[in-house]
Amino acid sequence: MLKSRDREAYFEAQRHRRAYDGARGCDCPGCEQAGEYRAPRGRDRLNEYFWFCLDHVREYNQRWDYFGGMSTAQIEDEMRRSVTWDRPTWPLGSGRMGKNGFSFRHDDIFDDIDPLGEKKGRGGEKRKEQADPADGTKRALAMLDLTISATWEEVRSRYRQLAKRYHPDANGGDAAAAERFKDINQAYAALKAFYTP
Repeated sequence: MLKSRDREAYFEAQRHRRAYDGARGCDCPGCEQAGEYRAPRGRDRLNEYFWFCLDHVREYNQRWDYFGGMSTAQIEDEMRRSVTWDRPTWPLGSGRMGKNGFSFRHDDIFDDIDPLGEKKGRGGEKRKEQADPADGTKRALAMLDLTISATWEEVRSRYRQLAKRYHPDANGGDAAAAERFKDINQAYAALKAFYTP
């Protein structure tokens, strides 16, 4: 077996000879087959390759041990770094700036929410809620052609009348009737949640 320094020199000479011949041969000493399969030169040189024939790349892969010669602590450190593909990371909320000066701080997400549940604008000023729950009930009642004073029994009765009238089966698949039927069902579902405790 060649020593690592002698082996490197031998492989380098083989590579020069093949470059001169115009064909890539197997980097295994004494092999005359074509080197079609690449294998990394070492753990610290993963982007530099040996070129082997199929039999020798299989042999190389069986003997390859990426973690060979490393301590347990080094193996754990390598595994931690490989989780992020050796890219730098920063703790959440560190104030690092991204493209175009946008901050990726996690506390920016909640700037417009007060702990008491009141919404705030970006400057911290309180703003009024735009949606009033009673507005949804009023719209649902209007969809069924009822007033705010309608009882649950009146809502149920009116829903049944409109559902029969606009049901797709009763209208031969008319698209406008089908849309109206969907709206009626949504209004009824909203009112049911409002009227029933």
